[in-house]
Amino acid sequence: MKRTLSVPGLAYGGDYNPEQWPEEVWAEDVRLMREAGVNLVSVGIFSWALLEPAEGVYDFSRLDKVLDLLHAGGVAADLATPTAAPPAWFFRAHPEALPVDRDGRRLSYGSRQTFCPSSPAYREAALRIAGALAERYADHPAVRMWHVHNEYGCHNAACYCDTSAAAFRRWLRDRYGDGLAALNAAWGTAFWSQWYHDWEEVLPPRATGAVPNPTHQLDWRRFCSDELLSLYRAERDLLRTAAPSVPATTNFMVNFSFEALDYWRWAPEPDIVSNDHYLRSTDPESQIDIALSGDLVRSLAGGPWLLMEHSTGAVNWQPVNRAKGPGQLRRNALAHVARGADGIAFFQWRQSTAGAEQWHSAMLPHAGTDSRVWQDVVRLGADLKALAEVRGSTVPAEVAVVWDWNAAWALELPAQPSGELRHLDLVRAWYEPLWRAGVAVDFVRPDADLSGYRLVLAPSLYLVDDAGAANLSAFAERGGTLAVGFHSGAVDENCHVRLGGYPGAFRDVLGVRSDEPFPLLPDAPVGLGGAVPDGASGRLWSERLRPAGAETVASFADGPLAGVPAVTRHGYGAGTAWYLATLPDPDTLSALLDRVRTEAGVEPVRSAPPGVEVVRRRGPRADYLFVIDHTGQGAEVRVAEGAFELLTGTETAGTVTVAPGEVAVVREPRAR
Repeated sequence: MKRTLSVPGLAYGGDYNPEQWPEEVWAEDVRLMREAGVNLVSVGIFSWALLEPAEGVYDFSRLDKVLDLLHAGGVAADLATPTAAPPAWFFRAHPEALPVDRDGRRLSYGSRQTFCPSSPAYREAALRIAGALAERYADHPAVRMWHVHNEYGCHNAACYCDTSAAAFRRWLRDRYGDGLAALNAAWGTAFWSQWYHDWEEVLPPRATGAVPNPTHQLDWRRFCSDELLSLYRAERDLLRTAAPSVPATTNFMVNFSFEALDYWRWAPEPDIVSNDHYLRSTDPESQIDIALSGDLVRSLAGGPWLLMEHSTGAVNWQPVNRAKGPGQLRRNALAHVARGADGIAFFQWRQSTAGAEQWHSAMLPHAGTDSRVWQDVVRLGADLKALAEVRGSTVPAEVAVVWDWNAAWALELPAQPSGELRHLDLVRAWYEPLWRAGVAVDFVRPDADLSGYRLVLAPSLYLVDDAGAANLSAFAERGGTLAVGFHSGAVDENCHVRLGGYPGAFRDVLGVRSDEPFPLLPDAPVGLGGAVPDGASGRLWSERLRPAGAETVASFADGPLAGVPAVTRHGYGAGTAWYLATLPDPDTLSALLDRVRTEAGVEPVRSAPPGVEVVRRRGPRADYLFVIDHTGQGAEVRVAEGAFELLTGTETAGTVTVAPGEVAVVREPRAR
């Protein structure tokens, strides 16, 4: 049973670290939280060394006072287990719990997440402090949610020590059985004399002299994700026993830089799916990344979710940490709400004066309340209060994009035909035209129920098992429209190449066959001709493709495969399947995907000028249209008669006007 968060309306707040400040500041914090409209803060995330200054010795005096103050001030607590940052005394007692990197170096403490996920001593200590917190605060009226750990795997997604090796072997035995024959077959160990005759010979994929075994590396990634998941489950189960009605969460990192965990496996475990999201300062259109991430998190959650961390301005961990421009804090936050977030939180409440994140922005900056950031924070609090009725609504979509962490891991292993392929980059390239067109998107696993969609896109699905491939093919056969990107379906779940020609698992549904890939150099695109815009080009990939029932939509106009099909369309059963054997330039890809979705009968949420984002959340009695201007020019967008703009509290008359760089949220009543 999934437990829900009991705060009024949309949640709003951030990480609160009062231990960094003298006690006389705490009452002022709560007063300012009320002024900003904050109703939920995460507490205790990095406080293990103060809560348990020595093994089994606890000091809850600070936390007692903080929770009492928050409750008196009407601010709920998302109480964390502080297990992401074990204290120094733990590592002095258990140096074997420190992680070992791929090159065999044992790391030191002095930062965060410097522990081996397989360490028995760490697990015992983590459950001990979590249990002590649960016993003391299970019934505290301020505690409305448990925040388990923090950003699992952010800095220690893998440990290569002997303890981890033993845990890896146990995981492999669960997967393949006690005999080694199945593992040897799955890993293809007949190659390079890698055959294993004894389980003790099986090690993590440590640094070696040449390219390591692909399936070995893939199973290692799976193991590392599962090992951290087992830690989450252990803490969560302990907290549930103490407080059965209090929901538990942990903050995912569905972001541009983090692919360590298989979040499809993680998503069913928390009561509430939460995510941290930070902008890449080198991305000139970071609003697209916000949308992609939000759609992916909502899809993992199966509905509304919480944004647990993002920044009011600059972060501290990029080469150049740029502050946000005027209005960007508000646009970013409300774009997450548009994509299904039922809560908005920042790292952190009060900007630190010391420590590794002292230059990371916060809700209350170094400059204090006499600052633009504080004014923006207060304004956002008022916005979220005005949007309270949006809570619980979700985003309806007729388009699904296939996303699979196993496929991403496999694609980016060494010794591919091209080392230039990046799963996220390929997915974003296909996602961007949909975003620009204002088309709502869900993300799905290859084996998901696809019956609610008109169009399914698989931009990058290098690895797919038989069940996933059959599911996607059946979708087209039943009347859906399927579009598949190059180098998809090439290998099975064990990273074994599917014989008989490419694109492997999808040859029949796509009606094509290729016998050889011709990857393109990064700076050497090839021209495309046919039903594509003038000057069209393809990059990254080409292949010697021949139709086997499919029609040719576009061909390579030059390069090593001049005249060979590059884009095909195939009638399959009652549906249609498209194949793109290259990555077209953005304008060409946009034109192709517009044609694909139009044929599938998929329309934008609402017509809007370029650069104006329009997203619909659907509630039981009304739709909520989010209109976000990213152009700085402002816009008018058509809305239903009798609609009501929530942020200004005004009725609209068939159109809503969005000021330059601003946001409008319009309630459109639906017929019952």
